[in-house]
This record gives sequence, structure tokens and C-alpha cells, in this order.
Amino acid sequence: MKEKDKFKFKSLKELEKKIDKLSLDIPISKNLDILKEKIKLGNRVIPNRLAVHPLEGTDANQDGSPGKLTIRRYKRFAAGGAGLIWLEAVAADEDGRANNKQLLIKENNLDSFKNLAVVMRDEAKNIYGDDFNPYLAVQLNHSGRYGVNNNILFHHELSDKSAGISPDQEVMTDAELEQVEDNFLRASKLVKKAGFDAVDIKACHRYLFSEALAAHTREGKYGGSYENRTRLLKNTIRKVKENVDIDIVVRLNVYDDIAYPYGWGTDEFGNMDLSEPKRLIEELEDLGVKIINITASTPYLKPYINRPYDNSSGLGMEPDETPIEGVERLIKLTKFVSETVDKCLVIGTGFSWLREYAPYTAAGVVEKSWADMIGFGRLALAYPDFAKSIIKNNSLDKSKVCVSCSKCAYLKAHNKASGCVVRDAEVYVPFLREIIKK
Repeated sequence: MKEKDKFKFKSLKELEKKIDKLSLDIPISKNLDILKEKIKLGNRVIPNRLAVHPLEGTDANQDGSPGKLTIRRYKRFAAGGAGLIWLEAVAADEDGRANNKQLLIKENNLDSFKNLAVVMRDEAKNIYGDDFNPYLAVQLNHSGRYGVNNNILFHHELSDKSAGISPDQEVMTDAELEQVEDNFLRASKLVKKAGFDAVDIKACHRYLFSEALAAHTREGKYGGSYENRTRLLKNTIRKVKENVDIDIVVRLNVYDDIAYPYGWGTDEFGNMDLSEPKRLIEELEDLGVKIINITASTPYLKPYINRPYDNSSGLGMEPDETPIEGVERLIKLTKFVSETVDKCLVIGTGFSWLREYAPYTAAGVVEKSWADMIGFGRLALAYPDFAKSIIKNNSLDKSKVCVSCSKCAYLKAHNKASGCVVRDAEVYVPFLREIIKK
């Protein structure tokens, strides 16, 4: 990446000039009050339009229960004042776990998840009053090819290489995928018992449910046709809806940026083709999905698409675009989803790279009805009280924002507790040093 493409804006006006120069469709608004509005969702009221995205901390206990650093992170998020907190990827069963530091919900550690929900709600109420009740979602995941057993639905040379998959690795059977559906139903019941508001059937970043959407080359009832490729996701949603009284939400890859027949939402040349994603989004709304949290591509192949950055920390391809163009793409995808649904809430992503100017773009996006809420991931790690700053001060402190150095992702990639080495150095720099020493 050229030095001139990195974040160097000294004022909002400079950012606006860059947007105009590149003819980007990135709205700006100084009406930050719009982000402070409450949102009604069924019988719940979400306190504001700001959300914490799901970001894995790689700090669970061996049994999958939240570790000390897990509880610390979510307590800080709750104290930060966001209206919605989206709990990171929680494995629905042991086979779907990415590593032995990923959260895993099961009957014998259920009390630890109950405690986590109580800790978050109590922390928020202690600071903001009894009427402040953050909406809490749990993201259930099966890591698929990136899990402990490298479960795959089909072979794809680039994806196989990124996950260390051998050419003779057997693909999952249809019977095994049916079992995954039932495992997610069982886990969803536990999420409900733990006291959370919603369960996310995660379908993004080329983990199992996301990969299923691209299973054009797979045989059997989970591959080939559109109906077969969407079967795993839709069957699971139906089972949860019929058996668990809990909101269903989905973090969805709008497209993969992998050429057909190995990608979702793309043609054979790798160009974006959103005809199938549009159809699925409409069907998800018809199935009763309450919130769609948008994202794209995969951090294992093109991390800059789902998290525009200045520095990849050696984790992936250097982009052939400026980060601000990546921000625009995610905003356009958010707009696309919002224009496709009628009742479903849409959470936008990709704002962290904008640092202290992110609230103005967030407000602009919401003002245009391109999103109902705005989510922050890396910014939340660096600056857990970002929502409080926006709501109370109408600004973000530039000395606290994420600088898109990608070190949090670097820590996760090396199976170390993941957090901000810049703004939370005392806790996370020691983990970075452990990697460097090797």
C-alpha cells in the first residue's frame, strides 16, 4: 500500500475532500443525535443505534467457558454504552471449535454464560440506570475448514491452501450436516437459557455455513442448486424458530470475492453478482430473521475486504485499492441489504478505519436509511467506551481510536489472546512478545 493511501486526515474537511476527489459514495452528517435514538425490535427496546461487532478474543477456558479476559472484554463493552453487544463466535459443538481457546457453549458450562449475560446487563445498569438494557446476541458458529478437524464441504485450491487442507481430505457427508443443524438447535436452547436476547446463525467469512452457500461443486442435498446450497442455513433457522423462543439474527457474507463456481455472490470472473444474495436476504426476512449484520469475503484470503486497514501485519494480501475504497464497498453492501428488506434491521460495518471521523459517516449512513445500526469491531477493542463518547461528547477521542494496525488479528492468528496492543498495551503486548520470541 502506498503511504499516501493510509489514514492521514487532520480534519473532517480533509476526509470530505478525499471522498470528493475519488468520487466515493460515502455520506457525511454532523447530526450525531440520530445515533442516540432508541430502536424498537419486537417487545425489546435497543437503547441506541450503536453496536459492538463479534470479534474472537481467543481467551476462553479449556472447556469453552468465558475466561478472565473474555469477561473483562465484555464488561468493558457493557460499560461502554453500546445499545447492542454481539457476542463473538461460540462453537455449537466441540467438532466446530476453531481452537481450544474459542468459546463453546454446552450444558456443563451453561452457568458461566448465564453469568456473562448478568455481568454485562448489571454493568450497563450500574452506569446508565435501570432502564438501560443492552440487546445481547450470541453468534453460534461451526468453523468448518478452519476448525480443529478441518471439516470441508468441497475442495477449492486457494481455500484448501489457506487452511492447510490436503487434496485427499474427505468432505462432510449430508448426514453430518444434518447433525450440525441439530447441534445448532441444541446450542440455541442453551443460549436462551443463558438469558441472551438473540442467537446468530453465523454465515460469513467462509466458515461452514458461509462455505455452504458456495457449494456449487458439491453433490447431494447440500450442494449444487441454490435451494441445496442455502439448505443448511435455512433448515437451521427453521428448527430454531420452531423450538426456541428467541430472536434469530444472522451475520451474513453478502459476497465472497471468490470466482464462481467456488464463491458466493460472484460470477466466473470474480465480479460481484448479488442476484442470489438478494434472494437469500428476502428469504431470511420471510423466515423471521430480525437482524442482518453485513460483512464480506474472508480474512483468510482477502482480509482487507471485511476490515480495511493501513497495515496487514503480514496476515494477508496487500490490497490493490485504497482502504477508503474498501470502506465505500462495505457501505454500498449495507445499502444493498437495507434496500432489499422491509422489516429486518440492518447493521453496517467497515467504519473503524475512519477513526475519529467514523461517527459522521455512521450518522450519514443512518440518516440516508442505508442502515438501522452501525457496528464497530476493532474500534470497540481499542476504545470500548466509543458509544459513550459519541452519545455524551458528540465525538471520539483520536488518542483512543483504532489505528488499523491489524495486531489484534495477528494475535488471533497465532492463537493468542486478542486485543488492542496500542490502547490496551499492558494486557496484550505480553502476548505479542511471546510470538516475537519464537
